Amino acid sequence: MAGGKIKREKLQRGGRGGTAAASNPHFQGGIPFHKSKGQHILKNPLLVDSIIQKSGIKSTDIILEIGPGTGNLTKKLLEAGKSVIAVELDPRMVLELERRFQGTPYSSRLKVIQGDVLKCDLPYFDICVANIPYQISSPLTFKLLSHRPLFRCAVIMFQREFAMRLVAQPGDTLYCRLSVNTQLLARVNHLLKVGRNNFRPPPKVDSSVVRIEPRKPLPPVNFKEWDGLVRICFNRKNKTLGDTLGDLSMDGDEGKDDDEDMEMDDGETKASDFKDKVLDVLKLGGFEDKRASKLSQADFMHLLSLFNKAGIHFS
Repeated sequence: MAGGKIKREKLQRGGRGGTAAASNPHFQGGIPFHKSKGQHILKNPLLVDSIIQKSGIKSTDIILEIGPGTGNLTKKLLEAGKSVIAVELDPRMVLELERRFQGTPYSSRLKVIQGDVLKCDLPYFDICVANIPYQISSPLTFKLLSHRPLFRCAVIMFQREFAMRLVAQPGDTLYCRLSVNTQLLARVNHLLKVGRNNFRPPPKVDSSVVRIEPRKPLPPVNFKEWDGLVRICFNRKNKTLGDTLGDLSMDGDEGKDDDEDMEMDDGETKASDFKDKVLDVLKLGGFEDKRASKLSQADFMHLLSLFNKAGIHFS
């Protein structure tokens, strides 16, 4: 209702910038922005409108926003959906959000959680729309994809290179472990490129907006084991799998990297026999001369299945 109070959780009052704003050109409402913390506020209203339009928000949606800053995107989200849950680390920004929406028709539909989004438990939401601090891009992506129940989609502003890694396909220069793991769990689409001058202060790089839609149902695969295989393959992504996997030892063998874990079901196979088994699996599937940089989701799924059938597992 109009004039209601904004719900706030875990709020601790912090400094408001004081006289620093006077000497810092990158501030709004007396708040200096800290580029080191990834605080780049969207200032182009046409871009904000475009993000809202491409998000496909329904009037019944509970929307999660991460890093709302001073609320430029938040206002449009409140206009489009049922309610907004905004997670903000900076107490100065929390106070600015409260100041901006207090006494407006939106106040009762805005809940602000002050805290680190990577550490807090997220409540239920239908859709996530956010301009995030770029330094948390990877852990945040997988935190969202591990959230239950699954949300409908996320429309997120990322650093452009990270965004292009998310959507990269086999054979692309930027195709990597991030591409494979994300696309196992979700459909990802590049929506639009965003120039650095659309932000205050402008970042050093261009950005992109990406749509992430969790797969329903999720593929029947152990993600930890899947990631173990993909990690090893992409450590040497342009070498053949015969060279990459054939050079590895079993878990616990001398000279083995701690993060490259392969093990046998029986636990008794000698190292020399283990290498032969690995190469046999690669030959059986026709993977010996293939490279990780060219393998599709289906290829990795087939390869993992062949290893598991041979009693070889990853962690």
